Amino acid sequence: MSRFHTLNVKDVRRETPEAVSILFDIPEALKDEYTFKPGQYLTLRTVVDGEDTRRSYSICSGLDDDEIRVAVKKVEGGTFSTFANDQLKAGMSLEVMAPEGRFTAEVDGAEGRNYVAFAAGSGITPILSIIKTSLQREPESSFTLFYGNKESASVLFREELEDLKDRYLGRFTLTHVLSREGQDIDLLHGRLDGERIRQFIERNLVDLENTDAFYLCGPGDMIETGRKLLEGHGVSPDKIRFELFTPADGSTTGKPRSAKAQSVAEGGVEIAVILDGAQRSFAMNETDLSVIDAAHRQGLELPFSCKGGMCCTCRAKVVKGEVEMANNYSLEPWEVEAGFVLTCQARPLTKDVLIDFDEM
Repeated sequence: MSRFHTLNVKDVRRETPEAVSILFDIPEALKDEYTFKPGQYLTLRTVVDGEDTRRSYSICSGLDDDEIRVAVKKVEGGTFSTFANDQLKAGMSLEVMAPEGRFTAEVDGAEGRNYVAFAAGSGITPILSIIKTSLQREPESSFTLFYGNKESASVLFREELEDLKDRYLGRFTLTHVLSREGQDIDLLHGRLDGERIRQFIERNLVDLENTDAFYLCGPGDMIETGRKLLEGHGVSPDKIRFELFTPADGSTTGKPRSAKAQSVAEGGVEIAVILDGAQRSFAMNETDLSVIDAAHRQGLELPFSCKGGMCCTCRAKVVKGEVEMANNYSLEPWEVEAGFVLTCQARPLTKDVLIDFDEM
């Protein structure tokens, strides 16, 4: 199970007026633990205004950059993103969990693949890592990126993307879609959504038949409509990879408790968890929204990050009892069938529940 380590911030670089990238100094003793796959993320933790605050941010570095850097875009009302953009400086430190995430590319230098990505806003961050690594380590591969933003000034890593286009002529195709800035081509003016992706396909700007992997990263509605559109055009689901920022329906609380879960919660529940080989128990009541919330209320540190069912940091296996989930945007069907749950979304359906965080 991943644990937080205190890392020094080596550099905070302004990328756009509303975004910074953060470079971490990784001690030699932790190099192996912070080895990452392109597309993975780091969970960062600090105390802001007296509150334990943690968020997950994607790594934008390629495997050959010899660094580990994440990008943080300022979000209105966002506690951590505001702190990172307005207060964080080189020389300060943050608690950082080892890299995690499934939105990755398995790079193979012997392969020649064709990749297509649709990114919106800071959704470019993990995709940039994948682009840099695949183009560098797969000399026969090509990458096509459709990147949506409001305007030129808000384009994250604009210069770096242009440099990649110049360096990999004929192998990297970059198309900007801007919603608040005019373009010479009407097709490229507006939001990058399902309708625009459909037009790209119909105008043969996307080679569905000869693309080996599609990547989608951005708002939930773009991902959901884009994924269904690709599948509707015959793309196999195993070729489509996506990572959510926010749920497609905009919900942050998920579905309400079922009648059974509500009845169980009213009488109180005994939860036991196994973490790092040790078993601990705590009570959960109807005021607790999830297993993670109940543990946190009683001072028990369990792994979590987004608390929205999207990042999978809190994944664990139910080995006794039964639970339901309010949301699930990251577990695969086979994992659910095997008894794995997102504990930040888990609500007991039985009076006694045992959950194992050590199960992989």
